[in-house]
Amino acid sequence: MIQDLGRRIEGAGMDSLWMGEHVVLFDEMEFPYPGSKDGRIPVPAGGGLLDTVATFGFLANATTTLRFGTGITLVPQRNPIYTAKEFATLDWLSGGRIDFGIGVGWCKEEVLACGYSWEDRGARCDEFLEVMKRLWTQPVASFEGQHFNLSECRMDPKPIQNPHIPIIVGGHSKRAFRRAAEFGNGWYGFGINPEQTAAVLRDVDAALERAGRSRDGFEIVITPDVADADAIRQFQDLGVDRLVMHLGSQRPEKVAARLSELEGFAKIAA
Repeated sequence: MIQDLGRRIEGAGMDSLWMGEHVVLFDEMEFPYPGSKDGRIPVPAGGGLLDTVATFGFLANATTTLRFGTGITLVPQRNPIYTAKEFATLDWLSGGRIDFGIGVGWCKEEVLACGYSWEDRGARCDEFLEVMKRLWTQPVASFEGQHFNLSECRMDPKPIQNPHIPIIVGGHSKRAFRRAAEFGNGWYGFGINPEQTAAVLRDVDAALERAGRSRDGFEIVITPDVADADAIRQFQDLGVDRLVMHLGSQRPEKVAARLSELEGFAKIAA
């Protein structure tokens, strides 16, 4: 049962549980999935992915300290007002245990299926993030942009976390680094090793400097391609704040075995 998974992760001393987002999957895609060798999302037939908002709400009720992060929420294929409302509600109900990992996505077919255009998803993402931040922080919010307009309105209750839910920006492009520096409370890197992380962090630091910021108060979150005790220590030495490990399977027996392994990793990182 999924609530048992949340309780075991919390009991093992791990600080957070992260979920990815895909509302529909496709047998044929123009661009391959970057996290697998065959270019397909590694889920079994009929497996799919649970909705992050509903699942986190369910798990928040089954836990007390565990944080929940999206890795990632596909912002430019969502409605920003509903997204702001859903995550503000999650944050309020969970007592401030939500991290909003975001990105523009790689699946063109999914973006089109959600009713949006593909080529301008980056610019649309930036506007949607600004809309959500205003709804989360301003008593009366409004916005005028190229991709979205919002008349003066109120959204309550606000998130518990101040000034708003942490925004962790995913992506490995220069534009993603800029987005992280301009909008983010952190950067999320996927499927990379310590050597690759060291190189990418130089670009992240440069983007932060251009925005007049530093890594002080800015979180680095990594899903490593592989992890062992040595790699975990290397990530720590690089200043990585959080490692988000793959469970690797949807099958209960394999998940149980993987959790036993992750419990050992948690002790190393402590």
